[in-house]
Amino acid sequence: MREIFRLSAGVVAPERKSVLELQGIPRRVDPPARIIGILDKASEIFSSLAEPRGLMETVTGEEFAGIYFGEGRNEPETPLQFIYPQASTLALFTVTVGAQVCERIRELFAVNEPALGYMLDSVASAAADKAVDLAAERLMLKLREENHTDPVPEILPYSPGYCGWHISGQRRLFDRLRPEEIGMTLNDSFLMIPLKSVSGALIAGSAAIHVFDDDFSFCSTCTTHGCRERITQMLRKHTAN
Repeated sequence: MREIFRLSAGVVAPERKSVLELQGIPRRVDPPARIIGILDKASEIFSSLAEPRGLMETVTGEEFAGIYFGEGRNEPETPLQFIYPQASTLALFTVTVGAQVCERIRELFAVNEPALGYMLDSVASAAADKAVDLAAERLMLKLREENHTDPVPEILPYSPGYCGWHISGQRRLFDRLRPEEIGMTLNDSFLMIPLKSVSGALIAGSAAIHVFDDDFSFCSTCTTHGCRERITQMLRKHTAN
C-alpha cells in the first residue's frame, strides 16, 4: 500500500498548550496577553500558508531491515532493532506542512521580527508532529478496514536521528518513498526540505513491543527522554481501552 494524502491547515493546527511548551512555557502556566497575541498572529499566518501533506507506504520486515540497517551507522543496539521484528505492520512515512510556512519564518527573522518568527516556528513544528499522529490514525483505520484487527494494535512513529537510528537513515528512507511527489527533498546533511517535515516508520503491534528501558548507551546523552512520556501515554490509553 502506497498513499499520498493531503491535510487541511485546520486539521493539523496544534493546540495552544503544545505550541507554548515549545516556547518553554509549561502547560500549567497562563502566559501573558502579549504572548497570546503573538501566538494568535502566528496561527493566522500558519493557516493562510500551510499546505500539509503526507506519504505513507507499507513495507515488509525484510524491506524495513534493508532501510534501517542499510547505512551501517546506527548505534550497536537500539530499541527499534528489537521492536520492528515483532510488528504486525510496518509503514514508512513522510509528512510536511509545506514550503511557504518555512519561507515565511525565514522572512520574519530577516525583517527583525524574531518573536513572531520563533512563534511561527513553534506552531509549524507542533503542526508537523500532529501530522504524524494523523498519519498513524490513517494507518489504523486502514488496518481496521482491511483486517478487522482485534485487538487494535498500538501504532507509534520512530524517526532517524532518534534512539540510536542514525540520521543518515533518511537517505534510504527517501530513496524508497520518493517524497519529491509531495515537495520534499533531502540535502547532503540529511536535512529535510521543507524544514518543518517529519519522516520515519510507523510501527504497529501490541503495546508491549513498544516498551523499553532507557538504558541504551546513547540514553545518557539524551536531553529529553521523550520516550518515557509517550510510553506512559500509550500504556495509559491502552489500559483505558
